[in-house]
Amino acid sequence: MEKLNQSQEVGNDIFKKMANHEQVVFCNDPSTGLRAIIAIHNTTLGPALGGTRMYPYENMDAALEDALRLAEGMTAKCAAADVDFGGGKAVIIGDPKKDKSPALFRAFGQFVDSLNGRFYTGTDMGTTMEDFVHASKETRFINGIPEAYGGGGDSSIPTAQGVVYAIQATNYYLHGTDLLEGRTYSIQGLGKVGMKIAESLLEAGGDVFVTDINQEAIAELVEKAETLRGNVQVVDHLEIYRVSADIFIPCAMGGVLNERTISELRVHAIVGSANNQLAHSSDAALLHDKGILYAPDYIVNAGGLIQVADELYGPSKERVLQKTRTIYHTLLQLYRESATTGKNTVEAAQDRLQRQMKEQQHRSNFFSRNVRPKWDFK
Repeated sequence: MEKLNQSQEVGNDIFKKMANHEQVVFCNDPSTGLRAIIAIHNTTLGPALGGTRMYPYENMDAALEDALRLAEGMTAKCAAADVDFGGGKAVIIGDPKKDKSPALFRAFGQFVDSLNGRFYTGTDMGTTMEDFVHASKETRFINGIPEAYGGGGDSSIPTAQGVVYAIQATNYYLHGTDLLEGRTYSIQGLGKVGMKIAESLLEAGGDVFVTDINQEAIAELVEKAETLRGNVQVVDHLEIYRVSADIFIPCAMGGVLNERTISELRVHAIVGSANNQLAHSSDAALLHDKGILYAPDYIVNAGGLIQVADELYGPSKERVLQKTRTIYHTLLQLYRESATTGKNTVEAAQDRLQRQMKEQQHRSNFFSRNVRPKWDFK
């Protein structure tokens, strides 16, 4: 009886954690070592879409918390990008350096397929496009695979381009011109996305301050800058918060904007590609009170998502870049709504999300009441 009560408490705790999520699926395949969680947050706007992260979580609770948090973020991200998908996410518990195998990802593909189209997925931290080539052998609900297999290819290209569009929109809102030249930018992180952003800004004539733990990436950018219009200056990873610049561009880990770092910032705006940049939702108010314009990360970094979602129509780089351009206009509109209402940009973005949800629910209810399927002859 004691064990039964303990099991019941664990079950109740899980239901409390997923209270605002539609569905959570636990995936277990001992033969391949697969232990995974698929979290579906909201499908009001369409089937859930979100990448699959592989990470050596300390325990199941940590993995579940990450999956739920990321899935909820994907709902907002899909709505902001207007891609007719809802929010979902998957996590695989394991070390991506030593626990991967083709069989593991084929088993994961089978679990994805069992949801019958409620969840589409692809790469995220710790997984690669090649991993999902194996998963795609078991299901058609996979996005973000290499071009050679009919996918859209490297999603860091539209992601970086979307960030540049967001920077241009921010410049226009603050200065009345969206030109990149003559401005200063502080960039945290020179991964695949951060490096492309830095190159674009330097090529346009902007000056950049950069920091990264990867010294090879720093050296690569410094060498490239010799042939570009702008100047680059390398700073310490803590000094990046104290640099006087027009725009701070976080492109590394999440949670970098907190009470301490915000107090040190000497910039006019923050526009970056990193996910979950705010350590706490209340930090948006701190930025607003300090007069720093904050571009919600899930709007700014939506270029990769747009490409992944667009694969359902057949890969088209031209169409993806055209859709990515909407980030510019979405962000400008959000800035103006924030200024009009007096709310910070995160609050204004949440208001937009709620309006979209209500509008979609109204359309769904209308058609369910008024339209019969063409095969219904009653």
